[in-house]
Amino acid sequence: MAPEPLPAVVLDGVVKRFGASTALDGVSAGIVPGAITGLVGPDGAGKTTLLRLVAGLLKPDAGTISVLGHDSVSGVALFQRNIGYMPQRSGLYDDLTVGENLRLYADLHELDNATRRERFAALLGFTRLAPFVDRLTGQLSGGMKQKLALAMALLARPKLLLLDEPSAGVDPASRRELWRIVKEMAGEGVAVVWSTAYLDEAERCDRFMLLQNGRLLASGAPDAFTGRLRDRTFLLDLPEIERHRTQHQAVRQPEVADATIQGGSLRLVLRAGASPPSPDALGGSAGLRAVQPRFEDAFVSLLQGEAPPAAEEEAESLPLPADGATIVAQDLTCDFGRFRAVDHVSFSVAPGEIFGLLGPNGAGKSTTFRMLCGLLEPTHGSARVAGIDLGRARAAARERIGYMSQRFSLYANLSVRDNLDFFSGVYGLAGARRVRRIDWALSSFELMAVAGAEAGSLPLGFKQRLALACALLHEPRVLFLDEPTSGVDPLMRRAFWQRIGTLADGGVTILVTSHFMDEAEYCDRLGIVYAGKLIAIGRPDELKRRYAGADLVEPTLEDAFVALIQAHDNGAATSSS
Repeated sequence: MAPEPLPAVVLDGVVKRFGASTALDGVSAGIVPGAITGLVGPDGAGKTTLLRLVAGLLKPDAGTISVLGHDSVSGVALFQRNIGYMPQRSGLYDDLTVGENLRLYADLHELDNATRRERFAALLGFTRLAPFVDRLTGQLSGGMKQKLALAMALLARPKLLLLDEPSAGVDPASRRELWRIVKEMAGEGVAVVWSTAYLDEAERCDRFMLLQNGRLLASGAPDAFTGRLRDRTFLLDLPEIERHRTQHQAVRQPEVADATIQGGSLRLVLRAGASPPSPDALGGSAGLRAVQPRFEDAFVSLLQGEAPPAAEEEAESLPLPADGATIVAQDLTCDFGRFRAVDHVSFSVAPGEIFGLLGPNGAGKSTTFRMLCGLLEPTHGSARVAGIDLGRARAAARERIGYMSQRFSLYANLSVRDNLDFFSGVYGLAGARRVRRIDWALSSFELMAVAGAEAGSLPLGFKQRLALACALLHEPRVLFLDEPTSGVDPLMRRAFWQRIGTLADGGVTILVTSHFMDEAEYCDRLGIVYAGKLIAIGRPDELKRRYAGADLVEPTLEDAFVALIQAHDNGAATSSS
């Protein structure tokens, strides 16, 4: 057996504070060469702070850090040239071409002409950016920008590569490409630290460090971490209707520690030592079948411990109008000059249905989303929301629409109660109904304790609750959610989706965009948008079954997503040849 390689980084009791806030609290760990170490945790966990400390950009308040054999404070000049660092904000210049950005970084690293020619050719081929060397960086897709930023981090041939959420906001196809590149680097002996809030990415790493509120909760090999739940994870087939009610019923069973929707199945994690409950008690349509635990299962189990699950709120049924609380897109088309962003997209969403709109960066899903919200006028085609034609009565339709944007869009300097009061007025609520709905929001979303706090000072989970509460004040028939759980930890994400399921059970129609493939499993149906067209539509399990075969017995939704994109590209290439 080969000896364990010496660590490229050693963290010993590292503490970092910013004023009264402790970003890292006594973190000790090692990072070895030739492996990808996943630095895993939600926004605010301390991931970026740890990477900046390792890069020598910050000094620890307590503890020590050794980087490539040198102290991170006194020896910073001795190791920084051997580090590649890709921050969250990539540092690219949008008004420079791909080649000009690379040349700028080569100048900063003082590379001679022969070296830069050799490395440019290798990196452009490695990242498959050679055809775009003369394209302005600002005209690249999100995934291509991430690959360029990665190429620039690799320009100096680092021994240690620090990647701060390189796949954040990147579609699954681009994420796979990034992983291909980074795995090759690790195979050449580079120590890689990949920071991520995506728990499925932790399973792809050789090792992981799990941070929560600045503390190191767990570390080691992903298989050892998930192995603690062996023989405790199961799938149960769900009925086609009332999937969310079945989930709520399962959560209340004493044997069940966790229950989440996974396409047409319910994924269960049992409590330690518990025997599986009967399918009849869970409301499922078939027997339980054992499955391998996921990293997310183990993470949630660690955070929850043996605490009982939170009580579920009953669905508040809404009387459906005669014209139906639904969304209808008919030949939606949107042109920006000569560029067609959306090309004759048509689909409909039934009352009480959760419809997921997925697609790579630049595919046209955000433009489609904005047209259906009434924020953008289509060039051709029509959109009907809650029975109202947006082309004729956009203001009337907005009264029936709730909208929650990806970024926190409320007023940070107003209190929670003031935000609710302001938005209730925007939505035209008055008198006793206005008071009643504000009280409902404070109570239902557990915001009473922070009602007087400034919204901008709230933790991310509370901000998310407040944003959803504001979107629901006027009891909308249709709810639009634009990547609503970006950066939120798994427990908060699950609580959020339980609320969404309850709303759908009450008759609210929901259109959601997301880059989390596991979240797409919560949707009743999915529409895949690519190159401005709707290339596939169906239930999550239907899309997965299309690509099952001898080589891929149980394809994931990500497998299906990537295969759909590749099939479309191959078909387009065939038709043009």
